[in-house]
Amino acid sequence: MARITAGVGTSHVPLIGRAIDTKATDTDYWKPVFEGYEFTKKWIAEEQPDVIFLVYNDHASAFSLEMVPTFAIGCAEEFQPADEGFGRRPVPTVKGAPDLAWHVAQSVIQQDFDLTIINQMDVDHGLTVPLSLIFGEPDAWPCRIIPFAVNVVVYPPPSGRRCYNLGKAIANAVESFDEDLNVQIWGTGGMSHQIQGPRSGLINKDWDTAFLNRLSDNAEDLADIPHIEYVRETGSEGIEMVMWLIMRGALNTQVKELHRHYHIPASNTAVGHIVLENQF
Repeated sequence: MARITAGVGTSHVPLIGRAIDTKATDTDYWKPVFEGYEFTKKWIAEEQPDVIFLVYNDHASAFSLEMVPTFAIGCAEEFQPADEGFGRRPVPTVKGAPDLAWHVAQSVIQQDFDLTIINQMDVDHGLTVPLSLIFGEPDAWPCRIIPFAVNVVVYPPPSGRRCYNLGKAIANAVESFDEDLNVQIWGTGGMSHQIQGPRSGLINKDWDTAFLNRLSDNAEDLADIPHIEYVRETGSEGIEMVMWLIMRGALNTQVKELHRHYHIPASNTAVGHIVLENQF
């Protein structure tokens, strides 16, 4: 059967993608950001996942204000990088895993989570930047990817508890898939940041660090953080961290933290990264 072997949490700051694409990763400003991913690059080359279930949020590339699904799963054969106003990023086409994606959709919906089925969409920096951070600049991504988009842009976003329980439903679905697959689940977005208004540039290192600490051994408690705390303590865009809870909910109660990285600032954002290995 398929099984989820590890979870990865990472920020998906758009300017990180720009730094990669313009060969600026070794500059004084960007080098500390990218050095924090060197462990994960080596680790994933050894792990060689077959499929990555990648949880991210769309930034008005695939969805507009006319239609914003709370949870949307990509079931297509492939997904093109989105043009976010400056042309498509020079990254490979994302190859999907439609058999597993459709199985997950069937199973999760039967577990009473409503998903929107997506058969065609472009994927933006929320998905491509994490892939670039961890896989570098290959000619083709080395595994198949299931995009899973979560609304954290338009009120109301899903609660942390809803996301955490959804992760459990995704794990149940993967484990019931009758094919021997090494699956990873990634939660992306965050950490603390706000990109508009009088609090623009807000970063809360203490709150971010506490979140990372609890992600390994006290995730149940994290699931009950209310929306207002995310907004108050981490800025309006800090709500993206509920997507990390989908990743954590899909892992077992016992996990091993293999790596952690935190850096400020990257653009006007706190960059966070963690690698958790499932304990069976």
